[in-house]
Amino acid sequence: MSVRFGVVRFPGTCDEIDALRACAAVGDAELLWHGDADLKDVDVVVIPGGFSYGDYLRVGALARFSPVMGEVTKFAEAGGSVLGICNGFQILAEAGLLPGALLPNLSLRFVCKEVDLVTATARTPFTSGVAVGETLRIPAKHRCGRYYVPDAQLAELQANDQILFRYAEGQNPNGSIDDIAGVCNEAGNVVGLMPHPEHAVDALLGSIDGLRLFESAGRTPAAV
Repeated sequence: MSVRFGVVRFPGTCDEIDALRACAAVGDAELLWHGDADLKDVDVVVIPGGFSYGDYLRVGALARFSPVMGEVTKFAEAGGSVLGICNGFQILAEAGLLPGALLPNLSLRFVCKEVDLVTATARTPFTSGVAVGETLRIPAKHRCGRYYVPDAQLAELQANDQILFRYAEGQNPNGSIDDIAGVCNEAGNVVGLMPHPEHAVDALLGSIDGLRLFESAGRTPAAV
């Protein structure tokens, strides 16, 4: 039986179609509208990249109040698999579903480049098919991608195995603390990362490494 992915669309989202196609490559996929408090019985929720609500006030700060996010919160608390990509990561952090904050890049410039990500944990539904220490080549494109937590909380993330990916040595594009490119919640079912795996699912684009995350979720969705 195919896993059903739901990809949330907000006003200003711009990567939902690529995310939808990536999900459809490994299961069934449909768009979910931010204004509907209905996840349509999907098995996996993906919150894609873009500029929800034009990034007004603060990245992700308005989207976290959309009706769909109340359902995403309930879904996550029940153990459902949730993936936030770039702006989706920012939204999940604003909603309190992931620790930390995403701050403006140290350069204060928008970055758009491929980066190497080193896998730090395989315990999430999205990294269960990737070995710890394995490197994935994934595009990154953001202006506010600098991950930050206070030192004490960073120590907790390290102790709890909540760091998902780190940028390879010398490739940190934004100044993230500890070179962190993605994290998960303590339970491991909610993950967020700044680079875009949905843009690395076709060999014509230079990498299919991003497909690994969707394939992993397609095999091991969390039960709700």
